Amino acid sequence: MTDESGQAPAPKDTDNAALRAQVLAAEHWSLLATRSSIWQEIFSRTGTFLTILSATVVALSLVVQATGFETNFRIIALLVLPVVLLVGIATFIRLMEADVEDAWLLIGMNRLRHAYVELVPDLDRFLVTGHHDDEAGLTQTYSFRRRLGFGHFLAGSPVIVGIIDAVLSGVLAVIVCTALGAPTWLQVTAGLLIALGTAAALGTVLHGRVSRFRRAYRPQFPTPPDTDDKGRERHVHESSE
Repeated sequence: MTDESGQAPAPKDTDNAALRAQVLAAEHWSLLATRSSIWQEIFSRTGTFLTILSATVVALSLVVQATGFETNFRIIALLVLPVVLLVGIATFIRLMEADVEDAWLLIGMNRLRHAYVELVPDLDRFLVTGHHDDEAGLTQTYSFRRRLGFGHFLAGSPVIVGIIDAVLSGVLAVIVCTALGAPTWLQVTAGLLIALGTAAALGTVLHGRVSRFRRAYRPQFPTPPDTDDKGRERHVHESSE
């Protein structure tokens, strides 16, 4: 439709707000579906690795029952365990990248919630997740508070898989030392050193990936300094009391 001058009338502010809300909601659901698929992949890859590891342990135990800890066992273990360790390291790398992708998706969802708050200024009183896209807003969405505890990182899928990889590398080192005829003390020492070295290497890789993410990222909607522990602006919180 056009007015008397032949030009289309300007859209009303309410129409613009409704259209923005529809677009933001569609994008929010898209990010939510993508995040769901990433978590399905995390569970699937972790489960696949643990299944392979369990099957390997069962197979080696059957070999031990049949032949004992003799040459046949060492040969089979040296053929199978490196493959399992390779799968474990690949799983660790993919889980690490999946966690970074999940953080990006949460950043996008926080930005969308920030847009919702801009449309309805007092909406932040009803949000338990963050609506700022900096580290404080991200951790609020992850744990509903401004800081993440050490247990949150320790219980993460990459850390769990990394610990298993470290133990597996230590076991493999012991078997190699046994095959070479090394004394018991050397086997134990080599196993501990290799396990600790693998854990340190994987931890360094994980820390470096997170550090690169932090250095490269620049938030668009940082958390204001005058916010409470739940990420809400204090003046808004106080005015509602």
